[in-house]
Amino acid sequence: MITDSAYFAKKLDHEFSDLSFLKAALTHRSAGRSNNERLEFLGDAALNFVIASEIYRLRPDYQEGQLSRLRANLVRGVTLAEIAREIELGERLMLGSGELKSGGFKRESILADAVEALIGAVYLDGGFDSVSRTICFLYRERLRNLPSDEPLKDPKTRLQEYLQGRKMPIPEYSLVETRGDAHQREFTVRCAIASLDVEITAVGSSRRRAEQGAAQRVLDHIAGQQ
Repeated sequence: MITDSAYFAKKLDHEFSDLSFLKAALTHRSAGRSNNERLEFLGDAALNFVIASEIYRLRPDYQEGQLSRLRANLVRGVTLAEIAREIELGERLMLGSGELKSGGFKRESILADAVEALIGAVYLDGGFDSVSRTICFLYRERLRNLPSDEPLKDPKTRLQEYLQGRKMPIPEYSLVETRGDAHQREFTVRCAIASLDVEITAVGSSRRRAEQGAAQRVLDHIAGQQ
């Protein structure tokens, strides 16, 4: 843990006074009852507030909806997993034997949760000023290069706006199939637009992701027809 402490002091811009917080943040639930799940909860709350505060300051011309989309993009699991890989977090996590064998240290959800847990650990160890500094440090390049609003709209929103702008009915989404075990379930969803005579399916790890995938495929289809 001495090496980890020095390593994370550099990667998080925070030197832990109580190493038990760091150890807990790095411990996945598969490794024992004392793990990082509660810290995830705390870190998620801190992350959302600090990022909201930063983009509110950096984008004074944005309205609520635009700010919400930008924050969602920055705190989503994909982004958190990217940050985890940037600081090589996966190799430092404590996982149970089953997760180790299945490559859990590379799994997006585990990486994202661990970043939130680290943020929660920094908050408990150093307070709000420390966690705010850590979050801004982890997000420094992303905050310097905030994306424009339009690409942040999810495919379902963009498809709906496209159709409404042409006075067409909104899409109909229906669940076609669910398969797989509870922890590895796949959902197949159909997106149908009668006015365009289009029915397209997509598969995702959740119904929401499948719907977004189907909407994106419809948008791609529309673009190919133009």
